[in-house]
Amino acid sequence: MLKVALLTVIAMLAFAANSVLARLALGGGDVDALGYTGVRLVSGAAMLAGIVYLRRRRAEGANFRLGGSWRGALALFGYALAFSVAYLMIGAGTGALVLFATVQMSMLAWAIIKGDRPGGLEALGIAVAFGGLVYLVSPGLVAPSPLGAALMIGAGLCWASYTLTGRGSRSPLIDTQGNFIRCLPIGLVLAVVGVAIHAPSSRGLAYAIASGAIASGLGYAIWYGVLPSLSRIRAAFVQLTVPAIAAAGGVLFIAEPPTLRLVLSSLAILGGVALALGAAEMRKARRAVEDGAV
Repeated sequence: MLKVALLTVIAMLAFAANSVLARLALGGGDVDALGYTGVRLVSGAAMLAGIVYLRRRRAEGANFRLGGSWRGALALFGYALAFSVAYLMIGAGTGALVLFATVQMSMLAWAIIKGDRPGGLEALGIAVAFGGLVYLVSPGLVAPSPLGAALMIGAGLCWASYTLTGRGSRSPLIDTQGNFIRCLPIGLVLAVVGVAIHAPSSRGLAYAIASGAIASGLGYAIWYGVLPSLSRIRAAFVQLTVPAIAAAGGVLFIAEPPTLRLVLSSLAILGGVALALGAAEMRKARRAVEDGAV
């Protein structure tokens, strides 16, 4: 259990590192957003291909197959591109907060659409979280860029779609590799176009490669490895720590000041989502007990 906890912490640090690395590279003008996205996708595909290859060598008789789907690859590409462009305009902590708030609320909304009606506490949690997000992006002196926030919301919707697409996956690592490989051609094109538009510095390339190969490729592999040991509610809860980690990383590595608006909206969004998810899990457990008693 200690090993699972340690790997989970590493995965969350990797997710938060994506926000910090993107802001370091793009905020400082070390690389173009298109080039950053392309290098990230290519290096992520290379890392995942290497991991899958090593695993196949250990498994006798394992045959190659391209997992994933074009739908998943499209969602992954949309997320990666919108994520990169958004970080030209907003800070690491704010971006991570908007991204993960959008993902969680999208997942909750999809559950409602599929017929899972929320109870009173769940509805309250959703309302509080949505109110916190509206407050964060509402006009004001310290509000984030409207276009940057909109792009990050788009990235969150794409990531939620990617997650829903892969929920039934029996081989998450292979499917993730397949989605990255499907993005490889457009990733190479973006990398070339990005270099032509704005020649990246060695530092910018290093940030992009670290984000793709380590924070994305390796981070996703670690996360999928621990998911079977976590319940759905625990997996959701631990991801709520990512915005806080990213905000701390922004303060430490990029000198981004934590604003009162960010702190208050973080409490509202994370608290509201946690309340909604917790209430949903309690309702599910109560139903299981009632069904067992029948």
